[in-house]
Amino acid sequence: MYWEEEDERAVGPVPGDIVDLSFRIDCRALPVDHAHALCTEVSRVLPWFESEAGAALHTIHGAESGNGWYRPENDADDVVYLSRRTRFTLRLPSHRVEAARALTGQTLDIGGHALRIEEATVRPLSAGTTLFARYVVGPADEAEDEFLHRTVAELRALGVQVKKVVCGRGHLIRTPAGELHTRSLMLADLKPADSIRLQQAGIGPARKLGCGVFIPHKGVRKADETLL
Repeated sequence: MYWEEEDERAVGPVPGDIVDLSFRIDCRALPVDHAHALCTEVSRVLPWFESEAGAALHTIHGAESGNGWYRPENDADDVVYLSRRTRFTLRLPSHRVEAARALTGQTLDIGGHALRIEEATVRPLSAGTTLFARYVVGPADEAEDEFLHRTVAELRALGVQVKKVVCGRGHLIRTPAGELHTRSLMLADLKPADSIRLQQAGIGPARKLGCGVFIPHKGVRKADETLL
């Protein structure tokens, strides 16, 4: 497969009711499977986070994550090494942004690794026409074609017109309540309004663990090689 997208189109101002709050961090390494620990620590500092319907969490990825489709195996002891450019991001309703800045200056304990949160920048959502989510939750025994059909149906129920969709390999996210089985998902040729709608809403459960959270992706080439 060869798949290359143009830069996002000019569509006017992007609605600001949902934004990304991107924090600089000081952290050498994190467990690859850190979603639950990160959510727990964020909720300790921000007690409203888990009950805020419009809030989601982006898990943290190092340079070896490539285009977002590859990351190290997520055995319990595996870690991902981070650079000073790595950011930690929350997706939030705009009215929660100032309250979320309480994270600045905090040091979180993420599976025994210290993660210090530094200053934050507000970033609007993207009107880009190619989006991907690293993790979308599905049944453990769901085949790839079943995952795609179910996901496309959910996207259409949101009013998102789907033209190109491809899924990547599966990942496990471990929580005290059990394992979540997920797949990565990429969409292209979206209408800008649909792109924004999907970033605002997400799909599926566990968005506080980084699941169903879409981010922009540019210049995908030879997608069959990057979906490993």
